[in-house]
Amino acid sequence: MVFGDIIEIWNSYSLTERTLEHLSMFFTAIFFAILIGILLGMFLFKNERFAFSTLNFLNILETFPDIALLILLLPLVGIGEIPTIIACVIYSVLPVSRNVYTGLKHVDSAFLEIARAIGFKDNEILYKIRLPLAMPMIAGGIRIAIVFTMGIVTLGGIFGAGGLGAPLQTGINLIRPDIIYVAGIWVGILAVILDGFAGFIEKYLTRRYGTWQS
Repeated sequence: MVFGDIIEIWNSYSLTERTLEHLSMFFTAIFFAILIGILLGMFLFKNERFAFSTLNFLNILETFPDIALLILLLPLVGIGEIPTIIACVIYSVLPVSRNVYTGLKHVDSAFLEIARAIGFKDNEILYKIRLPLAMPMIAGGIRIAIVFTMGIVTLGGIFGAGGLGAPLQTGINLIRPDIIYVAGIWVGILAVILDGFAGFIEKYLTRRYGTWQS
């Protein structure tokens, strides 16, 4: 396959438009996954009696095959972007909420003792001490969520969600390995770029705030 063939496939199957669709679904899903995950993780930290059962329930959900979950969502919300985004959020909430809860819970006790000694209240300790020191751990959970989301958004193309999963499905239907290679490699490149960016943020936060674990 030469460069001209790649350009022809790119233009013929509208990979620029498909990429924009793909990224739109990805960023929508990851935004809601991060938002829900952070809020849930903070809720579990403040209400520890729910933590064990909630995280176990999310663990069980995560073992459910993603393609099966998409199929179950089809009768409820139809074909298209919505079931794909919902599936992404369901799978990605666990690593975010788990890491938020764990990061907040395992802050070095020395920092907490100093904060209490100078008169910090519980909410001040949470937002000024625990949350900043938990940031590297939280970023690690978000990084895992990014990988999950990219894979499920691609799979959603089989169910009419569009994005880069659509040309992959076309390549399979037409038995066109060249289309599969071009679309598949481009998905892989996007995944590496996004994971690399998340990894850079995680390392930056680790350098700034140090280790999170007591």
